[in-house]
Amino acid sequence: MALTAPSRTSPVRARRDADGMAVASFVLGLIGLLLFNAVFGPCAIVLGTLAIARETRRKGRALLGLTLGIADVVLLIVLLTLNHSVFWQFGG
Repeated sequence: MALTAPSRTSPVRARRDADGMAVASFVLGLIGLLLFNAVFGPCAIVLGTLAIARETRRKGRALLGLTLGIADVVLLIVLLTLNHSVFWQFGG
């Protein structure tokens, strides 16, 4: 008789966690365009990737969060290249 370890998370909870990751990825990617893109961008990328890997029902939101996270990192690189700073401002 083979014994197997019980699963710690049910499939319903895992799906709900993945949906939460997709939403968090989108929100962090969106906020990262304005604030702390060095922190929020990579977090959005990781959460979006994990949500897609865990087969979220909110795949579009996870992809959008992933895209916004990449845009955050690109914005950071552009700011570092042009201004030698991680801050951006309107006007002169």
